[in-house]
Amino acid sequence: MKKIEKEVADAYFRVRTRNIIIFLTIGFAASFGIVAFAEFFSQFTLIGGVPLHYFMGAQGAVLIFICLLFTNAVLSDKVDRDFGIDEERNASLSAGKSLDH
Repeated sequence: MKKIEKEVADAYFRVRTRNIIIFLTIGFAASFGIVAFAEFFSQFTLIGGVPLHYFMGAQGAVLIFICLLFTNAVLSDKVDRDFGIDEERNASLSAGKSLDH
């Protein structure tokens, strides 16, 4: 595995930290934000007459969390490629150089 310059590593971790903060904020808003303002969101209904705040509490927050996981995986792979971190290349470089116990 090649070494990365400090400036590049700092920029990489800034991007990753920013993404994590964004995803945590969205997750917090989808789970606790809807519950905190349930009275306001009770005026909105979905297909079948289900109130929005009930749907978000029962299933919506979980669906948003799953979408955030997949989005994070895709964006993380893109950030890794942008900064020259390639798992397959690293695995091929280190193949046969470790001991199996």
